[in-house]
Amino acid sequence: MERGAIGTHLKNQPDEWKIEQGMHAARLPILDQTGPDPEGRAIPPEEYVPFKDEAAIRSVGDPNKLFTEEREGWEGYIEWEEYTDKKAKAHKILTSQNFPPPPEFQLGPIPGTNPVLEGVRWKMWHRAIGGALNTIADISWDTVMKEKHPEMLHLLQFPYNGEPPKRLVTAKPVTPNPLHFVRNHGGIPNIDRNKYRLDMDGLVARPQSFTLDDLMDESKFPRMEKLVTIQCSGTRRVEQIALYAGEGDEMINAPWAEGAIGTARWVGVSLKKVIKACGGLVGEGKHLELYGADTYFKKNNVMNYVVSVPWSKVKANEVMLAWEMNGEPLPKIHGYPLRVVVFGYIGARSVKWLYRIKAIEDPSMAPVQSQEYLYFNTQIGKHNQRMTDGIQIQEMPVSSAIMSPWSKQVVIHNGKIHCKGWAYSGGGRWPERVELSADGGFSWYTVPVENMSEKHRYAWRTWEMDLPCDVEGWIEIVCRCWDNSLNTQPLQVRAAWNWGLHVTSSAHRISIYSVNKTHEITRKRLAEFDERGVPFGPLTVPTEWQVQSWDDYRGYFEKNGPRDAETEYNSRDMED
Repeated sequence: MERGAIGTHLKNQPDEWKIEQGMHAARLPILDQTGPDPEGRAIPPEEYVPFKDEAAIRSVGDPNKLFTEEREGWEGYIEWEEYTDKKAKAHKILTSQNFPPPPEFQLGPIPGTNPVLEGVRWKMWHRAIGGALNTIADISWDTVMKEKHPEMLHLLQFPYNGEPPKRLVTAKPVTPNPLHFVRNHGGIPNIDRNKYRLDMDGLVARPQSFTLDDLMDESKFPRMEKLVTIQCSGTRRVEQIALYAGEGDEMINAPWAEGAIGTARWVGVSLKKVIKACGGLVGEGKHLELYGADTYFKKNNVMNYVVSVPWSKVKANEVMLAWEMNGEPLPKIHGYPLRVVVFGYIGARSVKWLYRIKAIEDPSMAPVQSQEYLYFNTQIGKHNQRMTDGIQIQEMPVSSAIMSPWSKQVVIHNGKIHCKGWAYSGGGRWPERVELSADGGFSWYTVPVENMSEKHRYAWRTWEMDLPCDVEGWIEIVCRCWDNSLNTQPLQVRAAWNWGLHVTSSAHRISIYSVNKTHEITRKRLAEFDERGVPFGPLTVPTEWQVQSWDDYRGYFEKNGPRDAETEYNSRDMED
């Protein structure tokens, strides 16, 4: 559509009906009604026109020499934070060309593929820098294939983002490693355990380096073991997307469903004990900056993955440096050989492939901390967004989800619908009660405590129950959780919607089609399908035989009167 008045284009688009109905909303022009024309002016969407300044890129130098591995035995790790000149050269490479926009998965249908999204831009950024990043996308995917369950749902191929299918999310109260969700921000480094070291510096009395053997030495550091749930702030994001589109980066805003949460038994040491070994904090040290060896991209800048946590969290022994996951060494994809596990916080703070911890005065200014994972007011968006308008997400609020049945599913039952799912609350709180409703949230049934998994301070509880339901046809099942502080969930996703599409903490709602076999007519109709060998589904396929005999039809009206009132004919009616 050309720029101009909204009604001036003469030809329909091939998919005009879908565009008009908002089904291909990404193709809708922006409607500017600030000018003199009352109908407004149509501004077409941006079109990608590639360009590349080869001379400018060559002037930067040889990427195979500029962007090499920093440490022996650390494949895929480039140190960015110590070298401003290296960052500047990478920035020049990225700004001397352009890259395609992110794929549209919010204002149009989400692809029905697995992987759902490929991460084309992210692959291109890594390859544009070259050097040690040139093949990291392929190496990372090989690691996914080796370490993750074959049934994983790959939301984004690179950087890898994946969750288990619903039927396996709560199959066990402790998530098996191959089924634990993964939310990576860059490629997966391959680090030799024997070459590993962790640097602790900044505002500590005695900066030190530690090998993995140092940290595992129980004569130096008491070992800790905790069952901890890690949840991505994007969990259940598809519900927000279905309501209103938000920021649409395929990696930052991947279309997570209910499986971006997992629970594991972690073994490691408390970060507090490591800081104590360094003589404690000095000066104005109040935050700990955590550095991951993966490379991250943000607004044509390149960096390591860096976030921070406050000393108060560390002091409470709620930040672990972990090397073991469910009785096994950390898988590569989960941060081998050492990662951070922050109890009750957003998963983005649990840095993988940890190589440095720096004590600092204030929260990190790194982009992942200051520019991302921000919770905005509903009126904040692309038109007015500022970083300071958002709350930095730390503790996760109370949340829950129904894993079975699935939304839009037909459920044949005998007056009770068997449901199962999970409930979680961050910040050291735990699910105390889970409730289900079969009428959209008007009346609630409590999940029996014996049908919930064991209570832990930093972990979810899985649950299941038979939900009473006499009603037939389309119904809405709703799940909500109350934690031990009596926090609960807002009832509508609209209350949770935000531009970054983070923290879908509203009560989880699914629409199902209820078929209750305790009702005689329903039981007989289902028997007809069985006798004829005709499947009941899909639901929308019409029944191809007479569903009521004519004798029964006529008998009904003979007994109950005609369809319309006062329909008897009298010859005098013709006189008027």
